[in-house]
Amino acid sequence: MRFVDNLNIDFLSKRKKAYVISAVILVLGIISLLIRGVELGIDFKGGTQIALQFENPVEISDIRENLDNIGLGNIEVKTFGGETGILVRTELQEIPADIFPKVISAIERSIEKNFPNTQTTIVDSTLNSVTIRFATPEVAKDINTKLFEEGFQTSLATRATENLDVVFRVSIADWIEETLREKLPDNRFDVLKEEIVGPKIGGELKQDAIIAIVLALIVILIYLGFRFKFAFAIGAVAALFHDVMITLGVFSLLYGVIPGLNLEISVSVVAAFLTLVGYSINDTVVVFDRVRENVKIHKTAPLEDNINTAINKTMRRTIVTSATTLFVVTVLLFAGGEVLRGFAFTLFLGILVGTYSSIFVASSFVLEYAKSRKMKIEF
Repeated sequence: MRFVDNLNIDFLSKRKKAYVISAVILVLGIISLLIRGVELGIDFKGGTQIALQFENPVEISDIRENLDNIGLGNIEVKTFGGETGILVRTELQEIPADIFPKVISAIERSIEKNFPNTQTTIVDSTLNSVTIRFATPEVAKDINTKLFEEGFQTSLATRATENLDVVFRVSIADWIEETLREKLPDNRFDVLKEEIVGPKIGGELKQDAIIAIVLALIVILIYLGFRFKFAFAIGAVAALFHDVMITLGVFSLLYGVIPGLNLEISVSVVAAFLTLVGYSINDTVVVFDRVRENVKIHKTAPLEDNINTAINKTMRRTIVTSATTLFVVTVLLFAGGEVLRGFAFTLFLGILVGTYSSIFVASSFVLEYAKSRKMKIEF
């Protein structure tokens, strides 16, 4: 890494080429955002999502065919991490009224299969659960245990020794699981995750995510305005806006293009966006600190020379920091599993774009701002 210590590259002379590259990617991303938009995850859209891991490879077409006519409307089915992983999503949060009796029948069939001629009585029923009473406490305990092992969401109504009631939770996810167990009896599966989010909560999360990112940019603008000069604050925020928009545009451009890469906007991805904002501004502040030192020492030197010197002197730190972080994020991207893939991809792309923007966007913006106003930057 010692060769990096003696760099003398005129980065700012290449800023116009960088403008073209950034402009092309930004325009493509914005067009894609306007036409395709971004795929919002269950956190923001609301609905029910269930991830299943099968023992043997499955065909999406078979799963979709088995679920198309079960009364849940439009169901989205896609791969989840590999040939044995399936992600099923629907915008419904509750079982439709006309499907509810079918769910109850499925529960009763399972009870009859495992415990023939067992006397049952439905004592309570809601949109989300049904309570069934059995003849003896022992039967209730045995049925609760057995059906729970089969994947039903069951629990004893009370802990009392004389309890006769078992509560069966009834949800869209349960109906999907029951249907697939019946249709694919020879291919056992486990439920990796199950999420149910109401539309109100999803709308609030969407609003909060936007507010969080905007407030972060505003606070950074105020902080840098006090710590440096206004030109530096505007340059840093412009770079952050550049990083967020490019990353968001790439999400829109690549969604559904790369198999196995989950590019939905979820809460974890929003956390990754906020992380890359912090990462990018940290890299930018390091460069700006060196620019300030150079301006104080070399007061008569052109601003362009002072900025180039600052970038070259901080290049070793930039390469080491970015490389070590990218190594960890790459491991998460390929070995962290489907749930972390969107988070890791956001950070991976954000680190690359953030490092680039610290040099060719933030620093270049400060130079352009000073030149356009024919002002001399002094500290």
